[in-house]
Amino acid sequence: MSDTNQIELSFNQVLSPPEINMQHSSIDRWLDKIHQGDSISLMNKLPEKSINLIVTSPPYNLRNSTGGGLRNGSGGKWENAALLNGYETHSDDMPYEEYIEWQRKNLSSMMRVLKDDGAIFYNHKWRVQGGLLQDRHEIVDGFPVRQIIIWQRKGGINFNPGYFLPTYEVIYLICKPDFKLAPKANAIGDVWDIPQDRNNPHPASFPVELAQRCIQATDAKIVLDPFMGSGSSAIAAEACGRNWVGFEISNDYCSLANERILSARKLMRK
Repeated sequence: MSDTNQIELSFNQVLSPPEINMQHSSIDRWLDKIHQGDSISLMNKLPEKSINLIVTSPPYNLRNSTGGGLRNGSGGKWENAALLNGYETHSDDMPYEEYIEWQRKNLSSMMRVLKDDGAIFYNHKWRVQGGLLQDRHEIVDGFPVRQIIIWQRKGGINFNPGYFLPTYEVIYLICKPDFKLAPKANAIGDVWDIPQDRNNPHPASFPVELAQRCIQATDAKIVLDPFMGSGSSAIAAEACGRNWVGFEISNDYCSLANERILSARKLMRK
């Protein structure tokens, strides 16, 4: 048995939620598990048009940055800043053109697995490089972007006296033609004031509250996160009573996510 299968078996036995919607037989074996592996390779194994919603935040390629935004004179934005070293299995410093191509391939794979009424909440970060704005249009050009949501995340520390403190990120809402929000969700504004995640050992954790806001705004039954990280999207999906599929290339992050999901389930069952 491979390490991946061992992870899935253990997770399914220990963490299987009490009620699972099994209407989609071809997707059954993927549901409510974290699958270890490359995001594109795993998405290409999913049945076409099998996913209702994708909520994800990919690596931002921060270490390929001209501004040194993570650094100060002592070596980090905060003490022992984890992102200075990248992720456990990803250095986060790809040449820019390669990074763009990689993310566009990911979005293409996401579009393939989405149902005709599905959507992607794609969280990213704008930045200025060499005096030019990188608003990620190179990544999303040609994809059906319907709206941009501003995530007002607050917090952080700024050691650079030439810049204001960065406090926001963006979420691209990329939609298939038949996508509609859940009833009354269209009354929600497009600026979301949600604090950053705290006390999470993952170097770039995604707040559960942010993922939950995305999921609750839809009627999606199955939610995919191809960059699962510490498991926030899975925790949010279960809190909303939805099934989910998670992909994560790092063994350590798979273990971290499983632990966080188990802890969240125990709290929800109290």
